[in-house]
Amino acid sequence: MNVLWQERFLTREQLKVRVEGILGQGCFGKSAWQDTFYRDMRFVKHAFQVVGFQMSYCRGSEKTGYYLINQPSIEPNLTKIIDGSVAEVDPAQIAVFRGLSLAQCFCQGCDISNTARKVVAYRIQQTNPALSQAEANHLALQRKADI
Repeated sequence: MNVLWQERFLTREQLKVRVEGILGQGCFGKSAWQDTFYRDMRFVKHAFQVVGFQMSYCRGSEKTGYYLINQPSIEPNLTKIIDGSVAEVDPAQIAVFRGLSLAQCFCQGCDISNTARKVVAYRIQQTNPALSQAEANHLALQRKADI
């Protein structure tokens, strides 16, 4: 529900990836995950109806996926966050990125991901000093920073 409250026009696969990113991979189960997904979606649709929103699925060529009828494509608070991020973009830095090869862009993305994981692991270890670095890294990868 939270994912669909913030974003619209997400396909089943996109929504599944976002939910697994929050709840963990395989949260819909290994076998018959489609049944679990559709059962969950029926519940989400009903929950939105209870609070006065109508969820639907669009198969259009421009926009495809689950959405809330008569609601903007992105939740207004998320739009403000995106606008703020865009305002912070340095055109000179964008020009540098455009000059990078695909391999260089990939390496830079890996470096950013590794740095983010290390920061999360460090914070986990700061709040749980008994954990080893390996355990903190494992928890960071599982997104279980709130142990």
